[in-house]
Amino acid sequence: MTTFHTDPENQLDTIMEIKQKVFSAPPYPNWTAIGVNWLAGFDFEIKVIARIP
Repeated sequence: MTTFHTDPENQLDTIMEIKQKVFSAPPYPNWTAIGVNWLAGFDFEIKVIARIP
C-alpha cells in the first residue's frame, strides 16, 4: 500500500487512526507514505496492489 500526502505532518494522525481500525491485527500490509505536492484537488491518494491466492 502506498499513500501520497500533500501535508503529511497534519494528515498523519488521522491516517494512522483509520489504519489502526482497518488493520487492527496481523498480518499488516507493507506501507509506504510519501509527501508530494502534485495532487491537484486532493489531500491524499491511496494505491493498493493486492494478490488473491
